Amino acid sequence: MPWHIRLHAPLVLLAALLLAHSAFGQVDLSGEWGARGPKDAPDAEIGDYTGLPINDQARMRADAWDAEKWTQIEHECEPHPSDYAPRGPSSMRVWPDLDPLTEQITAWHTTIMWMLPQRTIYMDGRPHPPDYAVHTWEGFSTGEWEGDMMKVVTTHLKEGWLRRNGLPRSDRARMVEYFIRHGDYFTLVTIVRDPAYLTERDIRTSHWVLDLGFALTPSHCIPSIEVEHPRSWVPHRLPGTNKFLKEYAETYGIPYEAARGGAETMYPEYELKLATLPIPPRRVGGCKDLSAYGRHGC
Repeated sequence: MPWHIRLHAPLVLLAALLLAHSAFGQVDLSGEWGARGPKDAPDAEIGDYTGLPINDQARMRADAWDAEKWTQIEHECEPHPSDYAPRGPSSMRVWPDLDPLTEQITAWHTTIMWMLPQRTIYMDGRPHPPDYAVHTWEGFSTGEWEGDMMKVVTTHLKEGWLRRNGLPRSDRARMVEYFIRHGDYFTLVTIVRDPAYLTERDIRTSHWVLDLGFALTPSHCIPSIEVEHPRSWVPHRLPGTNKFLKEYAETYGIPYEAARGGAETMYPEYELKLATLPIPPRRVGGCKDLSAYGRHGC
């Protein structure tokens, strides 16, 4: 055997072993997945900011928010953005794109059942676009494998929401996710950084179970005028006028201060302070605001 072949043969073998190890760590994420939830039900109550690392700006916007927003024709057919979609009605389909010659996965796609937003996660190493590029509900996502977890980085998200009760998430946010499959179970870890409204990372997990034969329901949304409003009307609540902000704390016996959220409320040490805070009187009867879904009742 020529000397140069003998010299390069171990290097070629090493490269092949490294490639094989990298491929071995990958997991087939494809399938139809049934959500364990929905998870936005406990997230939707007005004034519930507990356990979120929000700042004063986020709190102020949520206090002024009014669910009548969803009756505005320009908002009626908005899908959940990709960072919040797993929190709502989120059974989903996952499938890959394959290179026809190498059979390598070049992209993953997901479709969520609510409004059927379709998302693409590029696996071909392409860079993210510049900051001034268009922002969308799904953002721009790239993925890579870390062992048996797929790490996904998403930028270029349109302004969205942390919870469906008015807590905002800005278009400057950056999201990192980990897609994890264990047999018939699927876990998604979502980590959002937002310099506009968060003081620390917001970390959430969502879960699915493999659901063979599951079919997404076709979604059709046609904006229409359901409620007449004056021209240029904007739904809002002026500071100090939102009478429902204390309802969550009073319904569940949670100190007002704790329900207002902030990074401090995320950590176990907060239990010591929590024990010193007065518990508000329990709400009995009276009005119940369900305005996260555009409903009000007494």
